[in-house]
Amino acid sequence: MLQIVRGVTRKAGNLRRILPVKEHWWAKLDLLRVLVRRDLEARYKGSVLGNLWPLLNQLSQLLIYTYVFSIVLHVKLSLKGVPGNENLTFGLWLFAGLLPWIAFTGGLMQSAGSVIGQPNLVKKVVFPLILLPLVPILSTFIESAFGLMALIFFVAIISHNLHPTMALLPLVWLPQLLFTAGLGYLVAGFTVFLRDIPQTLGVLLNLWFYLTPLVYPAKVIPEQWRDWVFWLNPMAAIAEVYRDLVLVGEVKHWGEWGTSSMIAVVVFCGGLWCYQRLRPAFADVL
Repeated sequence: MLQIVRGVTRKAGNLRRILPVKEHWWAKLDLLRVLVRRDLEARYKGSVLGNLWPLLNQLSQLLIYTYVFSIVLHVKLSLKGVPGNENLTFGLWLFAGLLPWIAFTGGLMQSAGSVIGQPNLVKKVVFPLILLPLVPILSTFIESAFGLMALIFFVAIISHNLHPTMALLPLVWLPQLLFTAGLGYLVAGFTVFLRDIPQTLGVLLNLWFYLTPLVYPAKVIPEQWRDWVFWLNPMAAIAEVYRDLVLVGEVKHWGEWGTSSMIAVVVFCGGLWCYQRLRPAFADVL
């Protein structure tokens, strides 16, 4: 996992020589890189399996949901270009939708306590507080890369083919990160003043999970509500586009993809604006 961070760092160094970005922004990016790397190293320090735990956690959820929905409830589906056992096909489809959701919820929940958990940094005048909510979000996103690699491996084994549409995955990661970061800024800022936010967020995310077609096909949603779910729920669109790119090999949700990207930009700008407005009072409250 840390090799991924170092690889990204090397590429960022190349961009540094090309892009006309001010030096103080590069300094913040370097600091963010260091904080993310330290966070990843500290999460599983001393454990035998180390950074393999995120992959094991994701695979355990995959097995549980596959058993409940595919074997117990007999939910079946077939995918173009993914031959084989229907239960195994459902597992791949399920895992492809769960990957962005796990990264989203994990990063969002941890970002809620990112400010109140670092009172010493908050009280340092020179520390850029804008970075604090981004650290757990980026760390969780990097952890999800293990699950994505496992998904691609299983797809290659079962279908004997990898779709070229996978090259478009970075275009899905960007709105996913912006949407998560925007909400992360909101909950991190408000948690300083209202400590019930993390618990409330957990309840809302559980409700959000079942309102998103992750463990059930979108076709079971009543037709009159289906468009609303995709157009107003960015995570539904992002999960479906993941499945389009990795499993199907064609994008069937261009409109929803574009709408989710616009919503992500609006949420990011709004969340950052609220966080910046609340930031001057952090030190006084903590």
